[in-house]
Amino acid sequence: MLQREIQLCSANYRKWKEIALNSKDMGEVKRAMEKAFFWLELQAAYIALWAVEQVRGSEPGFEEKLFLAKLNLCKKLTEHAKKVIDELKL
Repeated sequence: MLQREIQLCSANYRKWKEIALNSKDMGEVKRAMEKAFFWLELQAAYIALWAVEQVRGSEPGFEEKLFLAKLNLCKKLTEHAKKVIDELKL
């Protein structure tokens, strides 16, 4: 399941990095780099979570910790989505 999220983060990172590299407007470069770093950071978190799940996912009592970690990443995505919606309203 986490592989889908990792791929999504990777695709979005590449998209925003490309926009930042090709833009001539420094404001747009800054905005695109912020978004690229967001997706890169989220991707790193998902990869770390996936690795932990592979190693310790079947240990008793650890499933709840994995669930809470996934929930925190979902919250981070939700906050990002709200920010994007607010940007679109402007």
